[in-house]
Amino acid sequence: MKWTKFLLTALSIFCINGLMAQGLGIIPEPYLSTKGNGLYTLPKTISISAPSSANAIAETVANQLKLTTGKTVNFSKSEPTIEFSIIKDDVIGDEGYLLNVNDKGIQVKANTNAGLFYGWQTVQQLLPAAIYGKTVSKNTNWQLSHCSIIDKPRFGWRGMMLDVSRHFFSKADVKVFIDDMVRYKYNRFHWHLTDDQGWRIEIKSLPRLTSVGAWRAERKGKWMNIATPAMDEPKTYGGFYTQEDIREIVAYAKARFIEVIPEIDVPGHSMAMLAAYPNLSTTPHYPYQVNAGDEFMDWEGLNGHATARIDNSLDPSNEEVYTVLDKVMTEVAPLFPFEYIHMGGDENAKNNWEKSANVQALMKREGLKDQMEVQSYFVRRMQKIINSKGKKMMGWNEILQGGLSGDAAVMSWQGVKGGIEAAKQGHKVVMSPNDYNYIDYYQGEVTAEGKVYRGLRMKTTYGFDPVPAGVDATLILGNQANQWTEQLQTMRNVQYMTWPRGLAVAETNWTPNEKKDWNNFTKKVEKHFEVFEAANVKYAKSMYDAIVTTELNTKGELILKMEGEVDNLRFYYTIDDQMPDNYSDEYTKPFVIPADVTLVRIQSYRDGKPIGKLLNIPIESLRNRAKKVL
Repeated sequence: MKWTKFLLTALSIFCINGLMAQGLGIIPEPYLSTKGNGLYTLPKTISISAPSSANAIAETVANQLKLTTGKTVNFSKSEPTIEFSIIKDDVIGDEGYLLNVNDKGIQVKANTNAGLFYGWQTVQQLLPAAIYGKTVSKNTNWQLSHCSIIDKPRFGWRGMMLDVSRHFFSKADVKVFIDDMVRYKYNRFHWHLTDDQGWRIEIKSLPRLTSVGAWRAERKGKWMNIATPAMDEPKTYGGFYTQEDIREIVAYAKARFIEVIPEIDVPGHSMAMLAAYPNLSTTPHYPYQVNAGDEFMDWEGLNGHATARIDNSLDPSNEEVYTVLDKVMTEVAPLFPFEYIHMGGDENAKNNWEKSANVQALMKREGLKDQMEVQSYFVRRMQKIINSKGKKMMGWNEILQGGLSGDAAVMSWQGVKGGIEAAKQGHKVVMSPNDYNYIDYYQGEVTAEGKVYRGLRMKTTYGFDPVPAGVDATLILGNQANQWTEQLQTMRNVQYMTWPRGLAVAETNWTPNEKKDWNNFTKKVEKHFEVFEAANVKYAKSMYDAIVTTELNTKGELILKMEGEVDNLRFYYTIDDQMPDNYSDEYTKPFVIPADVTLVRIQSYRDGKPIGKLLNIPIESLRNRAKKVL
């Protein structure tokens, strides 16, 4: 404890203006750090010292060093190159660490193995990017800067969600997703296992959930723009995880200090379940099949809520529903050691409930005045089931509808409003607002990336503070990015949409808000492109692309504007179908697009070289922007 206080004082002398000038390039930005003047070079023989409780971490470090450096690695407590130590220090908490790199080598100290693990993630970022590779890098100078770091996370919940229902991802894919999270100190993997398009977890007492609910007719093309399959069309697309698969993934994540939160999404989003057991709906005689991506909801429907043309909700008045859900949770709960199970609860269309005589009878019997209270009735029943398995319940912010009780936690996705409301009621909250953290939204120019509901630039994501003004900060468990996969069929595409925006969420999760700095962050992101290359991670460079907007002047002429998301970009454009380069017109101020133009091409440059994508924007798209229609 004394050593840390001394180091805090010493570091503060060098960090009057925070960390931003230190140039270490670490994401997420550490709590406090200084960069020394020297360099430490890994010797030909690397020795590692670690307490016995951290043997697994030491083995991981040794294997990675052997694989990428080609050097000899052994374990020795005598003058080690890398020394891991368990200490007692109130300042850094359970996940923090102390790191020193000096002439003697690399010293990582922490209160727990988790802290040691996160310290090693930082050490890797100080080394050449080749440390993330899968082969020996013979031409790399294995040096890292002298530095002193005191680090600890802002939030205990640093989450990322993967939807495996819309498209099934293999065990190997899921492990890749987890590995990508690990590099940036994420510690919660939210696994969206069920939805209208597939049930992905084996429930042995309900075999049809996977024999029927995990499979659908194969469709390719634009989501929600495809033909509805015939009932007798072969159902060959999909898959599921056996319970042994689940245990394997949970153990894999646990070894990397990541807790897994399963989501069983009910009462809505249940078409895969109803395809297997149609008697659980209010329309049991409907010929159900697992949804293949064709649209079946009117999102501007009844009273401002979604209207289901096909009932995809469980029947809250049917006792068999709760018997089935009890069976599901009986098998789910033991597979996931973490304290929470996520019940979904979002986007539940209630129009079929309203037409159901049985639901009307339930309302009369239970004194429920409207469909919101019917939803609350279902949520309370679900919470009782989950609690009976020794778990706490979490759900999307719609579980607040009609009232929420007990120790249920809320994940706020429709902005932060639901999170604020939940916290004011005393519930714990995870912030995952769609206007900041939905990393399935297109991230650059829509005509270059494809429209996915809406766009979300990394700068916006980075600007989020998960603790709203006036809210008890102790009730905000943390922050989470959500990767929905309606439009994403492969892990490569998942990576492209996740990174680098996932870096922005990681820094928000870990770094004190007052120490975040956009300009410094973008410089670090560019360094981490090298990490992605070395680790074979597909990523987007959309931050280099012009942000193109339009408006109409008083004459009805179309005015085009461009701005950059990052510094030092120059934009060159053509309006005559020619390919632009740095001899084309350079954008300097808004201009009128002549009436006969059909296409605007834009190329961003930095330091005289093209960077980012060549944008080819049809005039119709530009006109629609002036009307605020993408």
